[in-house]
Amino acid sequence: MQQRSIIITGAFGFLGSAVSAAFARDGCAVAQVDFAAAPASADSSAVLFGGIDLSRHGSAEHVVGEIMRVHGGIDVVINIAGGFLWETIADGTIDSWKRMFEMNALSAFAMCSAVLPALRSRPGARIINVGSASAVHAASGMAPYAASKAAVHRLTESLAAELADDDITVNAILPGIIDTPGNRAAMPDADHGKWVTAGSIVEVIQFLASPAARAITGALIPVTRGTS
Repeated sequence: MQQRSIIITGAFGFLGSAVSAAFARDGCAVAQVDFAAAPASADSSAVLFGGIDLSRHGSAEHVVGEIMRVHGGIDVVINIAGGFLWETIADGTIDSWKRMFEMNALSAFAMCSAVLPALRSRPGARIINVGSASAVHAASGMAPYAASKAAVHRLTESLAAELADDDITVNAILPGIIDTPGNRAAMPDADHGKWVTAGSIVEVIQFLASPAARAITGALIPVTRGTS
């Protein structure tokens, strides 16, 4: 993986930071993209793009153009950007559904679409999307989030078929509840040992980005096993 150019969206969050650090340790040229402002503690070796709303027209194209200028190419795109909302249908609003689709589905679509010309020029290119295990069977209150993540699943499958004749694989991981400080604070009484760790997710993403995963495309891979 050394010297490969990697784009990571949602890169300043808990999972995005872990993924970014792992690829940087592997010697990759990392570009971090997020809606949030770049943190003061960000890795100085990475190219940082804070305040980027990927659901807005032209944002993804601008980021891709700047990364091409700095890194000279793009090999792997990892779409982590997204958000979560718990809301019942009875109390739901159109605005909530729009927000979930913008944050989860449209951000992934925009980056995939913008980066395709760059990926087609690189051997063994990879697109890795982050879906959700909860989008396979949605529980109460999960409809807007699960529907938007299900759209990411269908995007992954369709794009993999579209690129079947190209040297580009497209896959998605479907994490269960991720063990993060935010989730622990929101669910203090839950069995945290059954949650998936960021480190476990990082390992799966690194595998999908590696040459060893060249035969895998269009896959929706559950990553749900906890530590207990």
